[in-house]
Formats: sequence, structure tokens, C-alpha cells
Amino acid sequence: MKISEYKSYDDLPLFLNAAMVAKVLGVSPSSGYELMHEPDFPVLKVGSRMVVPKEKFMEWGERHIGGDAH
Repeated sequence: MKISEYKSYDDLPLFLNAAMVAKVLGVSPSSGYELMHEPDFPVLKVGSRMVVPKEKFMEWGERHIGGDAH
């Protein structure tokens, strides 16, 4: 597993792209990209670009702790 370069919530930018999501989670860039295409992932499309607001990213993570997707 890769080590996240972000040490706190405040270090994150307001919007994260797939590469940033991967860095935060400590996974490969391709895994971050795949996650951005999951139906329940809170993605905002801006033209052809996909980003996720950091608040929604954190909420998504909390919903999925322990394998509970609800």
C-alpha cells in the first residue's frame, strides 16, 4: 500500500481529481480512476473533467467504513 502524502483534512484541496483520491487512499492511480466511476461515488462533472468535493469524499468514506454501503 502506498502512503498518503496528505496528513490532515485541511491539507486537501476543495476538489479532488482521480490522482488525488488515489493518493489520499494510498492506492494506485488506476484504482482512483475506477473509484470515480462507481455509481455511488460523489463525482461532479465539469466538462470532461471529474472531481469530487472533499466534504462529499469524506462523507462517502464514512458511509463505507466497515463495509456498510448505506
